[in-house]
Amino acid sequence: MCSGAGMRMWFDKGTLRFQADCQGELELATRLPGMRFDPRTNAYRAPPWLYSDIRAGAKAAGLSLCDLTPRPSTVGQWADVGLRSYQRAAVCAWELAGRRGLVILPTGSGKTRVAVAAMAALRVPTLCLVPTRVLLHQWQQAIAEHYGGAIGCWGDGERRRNAIMVTTFESAYRQMPLLGGDFRLLVVDEAHHFGVGRRDEALEMAIAPWRLGLTATPPQDETAEGRLGELIGPTVYRQAVDALAGTFLAEFKIVVLPLELERAERAAYEQEMALFRQVHRAFRNSNPGGRFSAFAAMAASSKEVRAALAALRRAQRVIGFTKNKARMLSALLDRHQNSRVLIFTADNTTTYAIAREHLVTPLTCDIHRAEREEVLERFREGQIRSLVSAKVLNEGIDVPDAAVAIIVGGSSREREHIQRIGRLLRPSPGKQAVIYELLAAGTNEVHHGERRRKNVGSRRIASLPVTRWRNPAPLPDRTRPPMVARVAR
Repeated sequence: MCSGAGMRMWFDKGTLRFQADCQGELELATRLPGMRFDPRTNAYRAPPWLYSDIRAGAKAAGLSLCDLTPRPSTVGQWADVGLRSYQRAAVCAWELAGRRGLVILPTGSGKTRVAVAAMAALRVPTLCLVPTRVLLHQWQQAIAEHYGGAIGCWGDGERRRNAIMVTTFESAYRQMPLLGGDFRLLVVDEAHHFGVGRRDEALEMAIAPWRLGLTATPPQDETAEGRLGELIGPTVYRQAVDALAGTFLAEFKIVVLPLELERAERAAYEQEMALFRQVHRAFRNSNPGGRFSAFAAMAASSKEVRAALAALRRAQRVIGFTKNKARMLSALLDRHQNSRVLIFTADNTTTYAIAREHLVTPLTCDIHRAEREEVLERFREGQIRSLVSAKVLNEGIDVPDAAVAIIVGGSSREREHIQRIGRLLRPSPGKQAVIYELLAAGTNEVHHGERRRKNVGSRRIASLPVTRWRNPAPLPDRTRPPMVARVAR
């Protein structure tokens, strides 16, 4: 408890609230970071993420500040967390940066372990934010391997409050007015989801002075990067996929397979793209250097832009799963019938089409957690050899035994590509992963593929000539195209 005159500060419904004994102290306090008057309660408030700055500002101004925020609860015992050299370097860099910052490591390199080591070293109440319910349970398991106390969980139907706790982004956004004053360390998995949009409020409403963000794919947008720097901290450590592959990650190879469109597919694609290009070209002429996001934003007020974007989506559906992609997929599944294969698509329609055609188990947002966990467990045990998904496998799900990926379709984003590759890179003795990219030749898929592969490392990429099938009939079941055999043998 505090005694004597001064400014009192406490956590109140997602804000820091202040009360002073005299007007002079109140006027002095208004100069502190983020301070705003709230006429509804006749009190001053500030965003909790500025908690440390406010304490430092009050001390520098000679203002007596009585901190009534919740006292840190008792943390249980931590066991030693064994780290690889680059993981130790990441934790050290974070500590030297004042225990605030972003660690960028490839998928499969053990980002969660870095966070657990930071938690064990600091030994303070910690809240871990994760994007999905699957990760909610994976993080609890990872923490439990080294932490002897009870682990709280807020999300997926559970509400357990403890000094060490895991919650989903959405639960944090809704519940941080209740939870935001309890923790001193905030760990944010897949931190690239923040920096733009309403989710940022979850970070703003937490008083945690120490913050650790984890991602394999940091934001490219300067605005988002700057906002993450404010809410979590600057990038303090970075390692690329290529730097760790073959040592700490599995060795891998990307095989790019451009596949020719059939005549009807080409005609349909060009017809839709002509509609899109006409409108988009006019936009570029009037807005030199204008981004596609600005063009898309115009759809809210322009019928022509809406029509152009609809044409672009139809063009993408034409090339999403062409006849030659279907033939090549069949050949690759035959070639790797004894391997565990992940198939990535652009949408659930293609996912279910492949599932029906090849009797491959689909993983989509329509599948509930219990069934999804059963499918993944059977995949790990080898009872299921192949999985197909549009988005669910992109981020967070641990599939360490997969050795082959076939990318049938996806977005142009480098982030998605790195996440998909990362599903295969968890190491095991003698493992050498192979990633096939099926691209529609002569379309924007080829350009998008080049963009998203730019930071993978050219020595790992084999780009083969365009494939044309003169016979429109599907390949026989046992056919192995010579070009595939040359690269993946």
